[in-house]
Amino acid sequence: MARGPEGVAVELTTVTEEGAVLHEGTAVLRLDGLAPDSEHEIADQRFRTLPRPAGERLATVATVNDLHLGETECGRHDTFAMGPVLAAEPGTVPYPEVMARGAAAEIAEVAPDAVVAKGDLTATGRPEELATFDDCFGTFDGRLHWVRGNHDVVDGGAVEGRRTAEVALPGVVLALLDTSVPGEAGGALGGDQLEWLDEVGARADRPVLVFGHHQPWDPGESGRSAAYFGIRPDDSERLVDVFARRTRLVGYFAGHTHRNRVRRFAATGDVPWVEVGSTKDFPGGWAEYRVFEGGMLQVFHRTSTPAALAWSERTRSLFGGLYPAYSFGGLADRCLPVSFRTP
Repeated sequence: MARGPEGVAVELTTVTEEGAVLHEGTAVLRLDGLAPDSEHEIADQRFRTLPRPAGERLATVATVNDLHLGETECGRHDTFAMGPVLAAEPGTVPYPEVMARGAAAEIAEVAPDAVVAKGDLTATGRPEELATFDDCFGTFDGRLHWVRGNHDVVDGGAVEGRRTAEVALPGVVLALLDTSVPGEAGGALGGDQLEWLDEVGARADRPVLVFGHHQPWDPGESGRSAAYFGIRPDDSERLVDVFARRTRLVGYFAGHTHRNRVRRFAATGDVPWVEVGSTKDFPGGWAEYRVFEGGMLQVFHRTSTPAALAWSERTRSLFGGLYPAYSFGGLADRCLPVSFRTP
C-alpha cells in the first residue's frame, strides 16, 4: 500500500468503468474519463477499470445497510470489546446520523431509480430511531425501500416491515427478503418467502437482484450450526437451490457482517453472494448498482463528506486496530461486474 508524504496510507477505494477514487486519510482524489477495462497507475496504486457492460445504461440502484441510528458507541460486539470503544463528542451530531446523512447526500447526486436499505436501520427498533431514518432518507420518497435487520427487531423493537417486496425498474427487478428473527442476531428464511422468490424468478422477464440483511451460510462448508451468525444453514441451502433453479436471479446482496466480501458457491457458478460493509463505520459507505442491457456493475463508495471521513478515520482503530483488515475487503469485493445469466 502506498503512503503519502505524511506517512498516511493511500488507498484505492473505488473503481468504475470510467474512473477511480483514492483516499489518503481524509483527502480524496477522484479520477474521471478513464477508458473502461484498462490498466492505470496512480500514486503507486495499480488497477484496472471495470469493463462496461454491453448496451444502454437502464437504471441505477443505491443501497445502504447497518446504519444503527440511535447507537451511542461502537467497538463492542455483544459483550466483547477489545477496544477502543468510541462515541461521538458531547453536543455533536451522533455519528450514525452523520454517516447516514452523508451517504444520503451522495446518493442523491447519482439520482437513483431506487434506494434499498438492507436492514439494521436502527440500533434497537425504537420509534424515534426509525423517525431519524425517515428524516435522513425521506427525500427519496417512493424510491425508498427497506428490509429489517436483527437490530430492528431486538427486544421487541417497533420496526414493522413487509416480509417481501418486488420493485420493477427498467432492465431489472428488485426482490427484497426479510431475514430477521425477533430477538436473535442470526437470520432465517421461511418457506413462504422462498416460494415467493421462486415464483418471482420463474416469471421475471428481466434479471432479478435479491436483497436481504443476513448473509447465507456456504453450502460447501462441512460444519453447520443452527447458531450460525447469518441465515440458518437449512434455509441457506434452500435459498441457493432457488438461485440454481431460477437463472433470472443474478445476485444476492446483504449487509450484517460489516465487511465487504463476495463469495461464489458451486451450485450457482458465477453468481455473486455479496456482503457490503456498514454505513456507520470504517470504511463507512454505500453501494451503487449500474444496470445496463448486457450486465451490471457494483460500485462501492466510501462516504466522503468531511464529517463522514473524520468519523470513519477514527473507527480504523476499532478492535485493536484490526478492523480495517476485516471490513474493507479487497477491491474485487467492493467493485465488480455482475453477469446476467441466460434464462
